[in-house]
Amino acid sequence: MAELNTGDGGGKKGGKVRSKKANSKVDLTAMVDLAFLLITFFMLTTTLSKPQSMPLGLPDKEDDPTDKPIKVDENRTLTVLLGDNDKIVYYMGLLATPIAGPKDISYGKEGIRKELLKRKKSVVEYTGNKDKGLIVIIKPSKKSNYRNLVDILDEMAIVGVPSNAIVNDFSPEELKLLEGK
Repeated sequence: MAELNTGDGGGKKGGKVRSKKANSKVDLTAMVDLAFLLITFFMLTTTLSKPQSMPLGLPDKEDDPTDKPIKVDENRTLTVLLGDNDKIVYYMGLLATPIAGPKDISYGKEGIRKELLKRKKSVVEYTGNKDKGLIVIIKPSKKSNYRNLVDILDEMAIVGVPSNAIVNDFSPEELKLLEGK
């Protein structure tokens, strides 16, 4: 049992005899119990750091044969090709008749982010409607790594691209672009 003793122990001082005072004792057991109850309460009710994740919409597993391909304005589409050794190539529009590119570009603020911001602004000016913004098609090759895909998805979130898609279908021309031929 925890207790707090106060007092001088009842010894003599200076020859005078004083009346003996009883030592006062405070029982601290209840306070210790309360402290542990509070610690337990706060440990159980506090949320620890939650993992931060990015939403990633994936298509349904079932293929519907009645689905028709969606036509998209090529003036709104930017295609990003991810290759090996952190290589990134982009082009705007169709590869046969590109509006811009194809160009090699780097990751980061002065690379793909700057280009995405510029293209996002130009698409909104072209359509006249901010709801019909830039569409980015991300095509990671088999030689690209997971980090590159996460980096490009981070850039989409930073820039605020309204819609993007991850596609693993490459044309032979796109493969030649990634190989640098």
